[in-house]
Amino acid sequence: MATPIATSESPQVTDSEAPEKINWFAEIRGLALMLLAVLAFHSFVAKPFYIPSTSMMPSLWVGDRLVVSKYPYGWSWASASFHILPRSSTRVWPATPEYGDIVIPVHPERDEDYIKRVVALPGDTIEVRDGQIILDGKPVKRELVPSVRLPFEPELMCQDDNGQHPCLDNFEEFRKTGPDGKDYFDPRAYRETFPNGATFLTIDFINQELDNFGPYKVPADSVFVMGDNRDLSADSRAPLPRGLGGAVPLANIGGRAEFITFSLDGSTTWNPASWYTSLRGDRAWTTLRPAIAEGAAAK
Repeated sequence: MATPIATSESPQVTDSEAPEKINWFAEIRGLALMLLAVLAFHSFVAKPFYIPSTSMMPSLWVGDRLVVSKYPYGWSWASASFHILPRSSTRVWPATPEYGDIVIPVHPERDEDYIKRVVALPGDTIEVRDGQIILDGKPVKRELVPSVRLPFEPELMCQDDNGQHPCLDNFEEFRKTGPDGKDYFDPRAYRETFPNGATFLTIDFINQELDNFGPYKVPADSVFVMGDNRDLSADSRAPLPRGLGGAVPLANIGGRAEFITFSLDGSTTWNPASWYTSLRGDRAWTTLRPAIAEGAAAK
């Protein structure tokens, strides 16, 4: 068999074999269209959110990732991702939330998204007396329930400038060690049931200034919102700039929380490859729509 002989001659490259030049304009245009499509989806359909605080415990834990739908109450400036639109009272295809909906209000002075629960609708007169919600003169049904079990996870709890955990300090008297050797909290909890039958759990174990509020009449096209953790929530009860300073205009509601996609306990690093060991598997795909009490129907 003959052995090939090397040659110094260069092969001839025809036009059909030459590498094509990259059309950078087309590449950049394609990337821009893709980003625009993502932005439009997040603004008009749904967007993922992360829970960074304890204000909605026990319904939402720090580290929960959830999906917020943008269309249930129509669209407004608050629907747009990153709040790139100027503030306005205009809404397209407007609708009104129901009692118990978990919504995303934008702070009236800052472009910050909050997450709270609707507890009073337009035209309602709301009062809070010793932690009890009173709507139009009638107390909302409130029943003490067996303590809820919340995780002891210092990595995820809020910290002050000294590295301490003030949120954990408030729960400390309820800290216990379970049969598995892990610590948890079991603060006093209540089940509230609203006129439309929406029912959910709240935490209230500290006597503090926000336990008494009003009476306050909710303006038209606004809702009054509160956190499920009534002791640690800067909501409609709290004055500006710390809280929302009263009812939230519906144009400032950026969407409705629908369900949890996954949840991390904070025991692993930023690297997604390490998240498997910190997944709270029992929280994935949990609905965030309020349950309806037996014998009641949603409006």
